[in-house]
Amino acid sequence: MKKKLILESGEVFHGEGFGAELETAGEVVFNTGMTGYQELISDPSYCGQIVCMTYPLIGNYGINRDDYESIEPAIKGLIVKELCDLPSNFRTQITLDELFKKKNLSGISGIDTRRLTRILRNSGVVKGKIVNADADENAVATELKETNFPTNQVEEVSTKTPYANPNRGFKVVLVDFGAKLGIIRELSQRNCDIIVVSQDTTAEEILLMNPDGIMLSNGPGDPEDVPHALEMIRGLLGKVPIFGICLGHQLIGLACGAKTFKLKFGHRGGNHPVLDLEKNTVAITSQNHGYAVDQESLKGTDLIETHIALNDRTNEGLKHKIHPCFSVQYHPEASPGPEDANYLFDEFIEMMEDFKK
Repeated sequence: MKKKLILESGEVFHGEGFGAELETAGEVVFNTGMTGYQELISDPSYCGQIVCMTYPLIGNYGINRDDYESIEPAIKGLIVKELCDLPSNFRTQITLDELFKKKNLSGISGIDTRRLTRILRNSGVVKGKIVNADADENAVATELKETNFPTNQVEEVSTKTPYANPNRGFKVVLVDFGAKLGIIRELSQRNCDIIVVSQDTTAEEILLMNPDGIMLSNGPGDPEDVPHALEMIRGLLGKVPIFGICLGHQLIGLACGAKTFKLKFGHRGGNHPVLDLEKNTVAITSQNHGYAVDQESLKGTDLIETHIALNDRTNEGLKHKIHPCFSVQYHPEASPGPEDANYLFDEFIEMMEDFKK
């Protein structure tokens, strides 16, 4: 079936649709990963977004039962240069097209993804819509300009009911702003007794669980759209060790008096180099974020910058001067991507051990 992608700026890309036969609109972003499309599709941080894959061939190893990062995808759509209809991998169960049909998701293939990526790099992320081939292009572009997308993505993807992932080690409360299953996997491998709670849980409710540590998860959207989380973080600082990832990192920054800003086109992919300023080492990291902590705003706060991105020198890590609290902008659980930063989970365990002593 013929489809086209229309951007709010008026650019039009013609291609072939795959997945469900529906039109879908969202913020168009690009990801530079060569693999990991299954994890990407199921990453809650992509809630409300249409993702363009810069690597040309997608779907070549199919979809398997093991690599999901959530049960239900929150992504709005997928854009690829070439879609593989006959995947070849010993773990393959269904094709990418079949998954999109089952999950009622829409995608488009056969477009010039290099041209689209250059538009996004030059202009920044834009609103876009995958539509049928006969749609009125001017009308769709005008509609996109006048559309304000929802800002409640965190509420949409967060668990509504607390649940446990029992174990015999440290008790960790994972605040779910859109948590990837990879975070639970890494904590479980370290024998953590995990309780996953909703994004609107208060500090008082968390402290009643008597945790040894708090994990603030990744999640979608603008951190300033989650103001209630700042009060929760302030209520936990100094009372229990805290580790923040991605959106959790940005929320720690805001809670401690720093500011955040929207990046022009974000960091999305599995090949982002990050410099650890304390160890003077570089890790290749998996990233997926459109906002960052403003480094200038750290002055006068109790936060210390610990990591920076080598591509654009933006902030990638923080730690508190007084309390046991640290955070990173990237994804140490990878899923997909390199596992260079996996050691941060061990440092979280050590921080809980030291605090308990």
